[in-house]
Amino acid sequence: MKHRPLGRTDLSVSELGFGCASWWGMRAFDETEALGLVHQALDAGVTLFDTGASYSRGEAEPRLGRALKGRDTSRLQIATKAGTRFEGGHIRRDFSAPAIRASVEASLGRLGLDRLDILQLHGPGLEDLTDLLRAELAQLRQRGLIRAWGINSFDTPVLEAAMGLEDLDVLMLDFNVLRPNRIDLITRARAAGKGVLAGMPLAMGHMAGQVTRIRGLRDLWYAARALRHHRRDVALGARYGFLGSIEGMSAHQAALAFVLGTDGVSAAVMGTTRPSHLAQNLTACDLILPEAVRTQILTTGLAEHQTP
Repeated sequence: MKHRPLGRTDLSVSELGFGCASWWGMRAFDETEALGLVHQALDAGVTLFDTGASYSRGEAEPRLGRALKGRDTSRLQIATKAGTRFEGGHIRRDFSAPAIRASVEASLGRLGLDRLDILQLHGPGLEDLTDLLRAELAQLRQRGLIRAWGINSFDTPVLEAAMGLEDLDVLMLDFNVLRPNRIDLITRARAAGKGVLAGMPLAMGHMAGQVTRIRGLRDLWYAARALRHHRRDVALGARYGFLGSIEGMSAHQAALAFVLGTDGVSAAVMGTTRPSHLAQNLTACDLILPEAVRTQILTTGLAEHQTP
């Protein structure tokens, strides 16, 4: 597994990260299977593990903590998120300085760590990026509780504003074959010294018609979520059938190769609940996407985003 620098920080991350969220963290997903996936990723050289305080109805962080118990975490980069929490059956938002401080301290306890390598504000609005909040983040860094901080956002104006914050280290955004329009922002983030983590690098499988492949409860859960929140991406994914006809790689591998082949991306953070999928995705790190395919991805995606 190759490693890449995370912007101007002193951190180096595995180019493929494991996302500990969604069905992976749910109680309905067998704990032994979930922990086994983390151990499989560890054994393959993955060092970046990304989760969040509100993920999987609040169950993802403690599950990752159990997966890491007894393992040497000194060479890992553990990333989590603050600003949202699962409470009373709903996601609650709070980006006040006291709330972020409490969230960090609680996350450390759930993960069994003394320090977070990367703390990301989870979907903040422009109004949340206050001087008071940034002062608190600076204090958390000074106390040794976090090494780097950034934001996880899919909101372009927020990403644009955050990129101009000198003390911010990392941007985690939605970047995949369906969103090649993000490349300009990634290029500018790199020039500004920001580390870039690509979230949703597999576009939730929409470019491979994943929503139609129902083999069990987990697939039904993902399909229902996609049809509820991502119908546009499901429809757009149908235009990328050509990814399934590339010699020597699957559509998922091609999608990852596209993301990893983009200058400025420090790591692609993907999630899965199947060992076979994880093994296949790990091999994408060594694949080079044919230039003609990359051009076709850019042409298809950019045309979509230029459509009124």
